[in-house]
Amino acid sequence: MSDFLLELSPQARKLIKAIGLPIPMPQRLRRAKQPWEERPLQDAAVVVASSAGATLAETIAGTLARAGANPLVVGDEAALAPYREAGEAYARPADLAPAEPDRKTKVDALVLDATGIDTTEGLRTLYDFFHPWAPRLKRCGRVVVLGRPLSVQGDPAAAAAQRALDGFVRSIAKEIGRKGSTAAFVAVHPGAEDRVEPILRFLLSPRSAFLTAQPFDVTAIAAAPDQVPVTRALEGKVALLTGAARGIGKATAKLLAAEGAHVVCLDRPADDGPTSQVARDIGGSVLSVDVSDPGAPQAICDALGDRGVDIVVHNAGVTRDKTIGRMKSELWDMTIGINLTAVLAITDALVAGPLHDQGRIICLSSVAGLAGNVGQTNYATSKAGIIGLVQHLAPELADRGITVNAVTPGFIETRLTAAIPAMIREAGRRLSAVGQGGVPQDVGELITFLASPGAAGLTGNVIRICGGALIGA
Repeated sequence: MSDFLLELSPQARKLIKAIGLPIPMPQRLRRAKQPWEERPLQDAAVVVASSAGATLAETIAGTLARAGANPLVVGDEAALAPYREAGEAYARPADLAPAEPDRKTKVDALVLDATGIDTTEGLRTLYDFFHPWAPRLKRCGRVVVLGRPLSVQGDPAAAAAQRALDGFVRSIAKEIGRKGSTAAFVAVHPGAEDRVEPILRFLLSPRSAFLTAQPFDVTAIAAAPDQVPVTRALEGKVALLTGAARGIGKATAKLLAAEGAHVVCLDRPADDGPTSQVARDIGGSVLSVDVSDPGAPQAICDALGDRGVDIVVHNAGVTRDKTIGRMKSELWDMTIGINLTAVLAITDALVAGPLHDQGRIICLSSVAGLAGNVGQTNYATSKAGIIGLVQHLAPELADRGITVNAVTPGFIETRLTAAIPAMIREAGRRLSAVGQGGVPQDVGELITFLASPGAAGLTGNVIRICGGALIGA
């Protein structure tokens, strides 16, 4: 069941606003409609500023130039220099931003390099930049703030200042969300500066339409590939995708295949028909296995054979909702078995066998695993366990260049959420910064990025794809 407010005609939306009915009118999000592009920010106006002592200007300048953006730099000629140099190399002009933007000015994105902020007084940079420019952001715009992680801060003031950036981003995300705009905080570890460009490209593009109020921890602990393609990024890769028959799995299969991956579509034997249809549509292959079967790990490894696997997406899962006092033991055992125990067993077998070095493991958790939910003690337990698995495996597999991340969807429009009672479903949609639920494509876009070579800087991350939910962790 789709969101009826988003399906209203433009005339109906205008009428509701004109007569003052107390109905929120969410902005239709701008999503990507084609495979990855070389210049996803073609002709986008991006306003950029740097704090005193910031260190990422050259990285940001090169990224924007190669992605096709037109930067407007806050500051003086010295601040403009790296952007002008990068722009000349790619025939992209870079200019100084006006000191006071005209009220009619509209821009596509705002980027602040806050890596130099190491005092509470330095936080004034946030106000000075965003106070004049946030109102100039277009609908479905982007905000990205780059900083440093707490683990590298040398004194309490610096730690406080950098941690404050995360709170700022989460708050401004909720301010701009009503216009379909998003915000992200990117914490860059020293030595990981060369991992930032692909992440910036993704966050500033339409592929991050439902991803907001989230931090990204960028490290250099996992080896990066020599070449990071920006189109057909998964060419020649083999991806194993569980729960591929429908919903998020089906959307993800199409997106992985669009970037060149051969997708092994795994689902239970009872869903062989729809799984086979997905595989036919994308030129993939079918693997009919019940992931909770004790023989599943070996069967999967045997099916992958000598070709091995580069990308593993653990998407299969179940919900069996009851309050703990009403829940039968078999519902508890089934949920833990499919959502957590099977993921552990299959991952162990793949890591020891066919998973290639510089591989990618992406596990689907849930906001329920972070915040809990009434009637979902079994589900929340299993999804919190997934986060524990990811955070344990990430450093353990880093020496092989393998990254491990968790994706935690919020309210996504699927057949499962369509079965939720109408009032609860409506509340789930509206209790987010963007005032609506996501669609399977949103989750699939994030998974596809995490599966790519350009995501080498992200491992051990727990990323909520929830539209900036107003409740929970």
